[in-house]
Amino acid sequence: MFRGRIRCALCGRKMEASPRAHGMYYRCPARTLAPGSPVLESHPPAVYLREDLIREAVNGWLGHLFDRRNVDGTVAALVASQGVSGGVPSEQGRLKQKLADTESRLSRFTAAIEAGVDPAAMVDAINAAQNERAALRAELEHAPTPSTLTDAEIHAMIDSLGDVGAALHQGKPDHLAGLYTAVDLQVRYQHEVRAADIKIHPARSRVNSVRVRGGT
Repeated sequence: MFRGRIRCALCGRKMEASPRAHGMYYRCPARTLAPGSPVLESHPPAVYLREDLIREAVNGWLGHLFDRRNVDGTVAALVASQGVSGGVPSEQGRLKQKLADTESRLSRFTAAIEAGVDPAAMVDAINAAQNERAALRAELEHAPTPSTLTDAEIHAMIDSLGDVGAALHQGKPDHLAGLYTAVDLQVRYQHEVRAADIKIHPARSRVNSVRVRGGT
């Protein structure tokens, strides 16, 4: 349900869903990093995060944000976040930066091969980067033009989510996945301190969470 929503803070890549007999994990393997990457010095062979731990933290936070007693404060935070400038890029700007980073990564792969690295060892990394580039180009093509929403519009957006509390309580994977998509949930996991920074970006606004701890 968190596919594509969790990134490794060390390298910035999306963590892969990795089913296990006792539950779902998300992992970031070092073997697919570009040879010679500075991140390899500090990146462990694999970073793992248990889904049940992050799910409990995320759902607790979302439940607090969208509780009817707190929704006015949530709306106020979302309205205020639209006016933040300097360091908070637009959606288009964010996608363009990610696309540039991906293009740079592909160039490094090409340079590594030209320098004598076995191309077979680069296949997985190159394919992943090319897929990411294609996805980013598609996202950029359909990225919304930045606009400012009123508190009434954000209230309407929240109302359109339905009963968030019920969805969280029932815990049905498809309902939770739909909710995470609707609020554009993003998780950045820092394995060194076993903590995750969580953000939502509903309606192109932004709310940051308190850091949550857990993982393995």
